[in-house]
Amino acid sequence: MKVAFQGEPGAYSEEAVRACFGPAAEPVPYRENADVGAAVEAGDVACGVLPIENSLAGSVVPTYDVLASEALEVVGELVLPIHHCLLGLAGADPALLRRVLSHPVALVQCRAFFAAHPAIRPVPYYDTAGAARAVADAGDATDAAIASRVAGDAYALQVLAADLEDRPDNQTRFFVLLRRGAPPPPLPAGGSPRTALLVDAADTPGSLVTLLLPFAERGINLSKLESRPGAEPWSYRFFIELDAPAEAPAVAAALAAAHAHAGKVHVLGSFRRWNY
Repeated sequence: MKVAFQGEPGAYSEEAVRACFGPAAEPVPYRENADVGAAVEAGDVACGVLPIENSLAGSVVPTYDVLASEALEVVGELVLPIHHCLLGLAGADPALLRRVLSHPVALVQCRAFFAAHPAIRPVPYYDTAGAARAVADAGDATDAAIASRVAGDAYALQVLAADLEDRPDNQTRFFVLLRRGAPPPPLPAGGSPRTALLVDAADTPGSLVTLLLPFAERGINLSKLESRPGAEPWSYRFFIELDAPAEAPAVAAALAAAHAHAGKVHVLGSFRRWNY
């Protein structure tokens, strides 16, 4: 089963694919989040896995833009612990490093490291494993990458330092995306129920409050609210996550009430969260 992910082999997203699907999956790398969404929409892969949020760095904005496509459905969520390594050429001296490459979201997770090493310049790169590959290809001992230990093994780099993340409980949430109407992939059992919504709120005072009240009145917890630019200048769409399944009577009633106060309420998916 081909499963798309963003980045190079050795990326954390590839680890998420393997954690979710095990040996049944063939991880397929794509450069950008949008490329993963397009591959899933086109049916080139069975499904895709994309990061949606990190516990230190916050939201992964490009994934929210992928979710704006109504051709995709969220069918699962998994939470992985993330532990960053400083990867360099064999024999490299950490004291002589001048640049460290990594994905911008990963760099934000390692602020304390850069504060302690002001001579090292953080360099944004499109992917953590891609950064490791670039360091290996360049052969410059003053360059290093922040990526996983798996990426270090993949590109024959040495672990110069481990656990660079600011907190040991660093985690990233990933969504499993399916082309709407496609047969569902084999997913892990159990997990807590979740629902993701895409909402276009009316441009009137109090419209968002009025939209959310039906959920609060029914005791439904909203665990995430994210805004992104809408179809028109200075308009906004909202991504909302609920800690309940869409088919629950209280959620169904809240959704029906919310429809009356929004331009659109679209269920992105009702799914399960798994922690690893």
